[in-house]
Amino acid sequence: MIAFSDFNFKLLVIEKLMYWDEVLTPQFSLGEHMREQSGITDLYQYAVDNDLAYKVLPEARAYFEGLDIPDELLLTVDELTIDGGHQVYQECAPVWDGEDDLFDVRSLADLALVPNLQRIVGADEALLAVPDKLDVLAARGVTAH
Repeated sequence: MIAFSDFNFKLLVIEKLMYWDEVLTPQFSLGEHMREQSGITDLYQYAVDNDLAYKVLPEARAYFEGLDIPDELLLTVDELTIDGGHQVYQECAPVWDGEDDLFDVRSLADLALVPNLQRIVGADEALLAVPDKLDVLAARGVTAH
């Protein structure tokens, strides 16, 4: 299994492959997963009751961290978009409102895992924690918009 060093970068790749391109299947649904595993039907209430509001639920983190993304799919990633409205974020943190840095990418070390990446849309805002982000991207031939 290919290991990502930045969970949030992996989520961007999952968003592209699972929810946009629909080639990484099956699509994960936290609601279905929680109903099947523990009978929980109200994710909002579950998150609030367990002090998990505005946090990645452990069940979603475990699923996505353990998710193997085949090399052949990683090779198809030529563009990533950073946007607070991503489906993968809602599957991770159903109470999250996009108003904090919960899903900000903190490292670009995983760029090597997507060698055909050419462009990242929304990089200016969400990569604030990455030092010299534009230089790092440029050195790999990736444009930031």
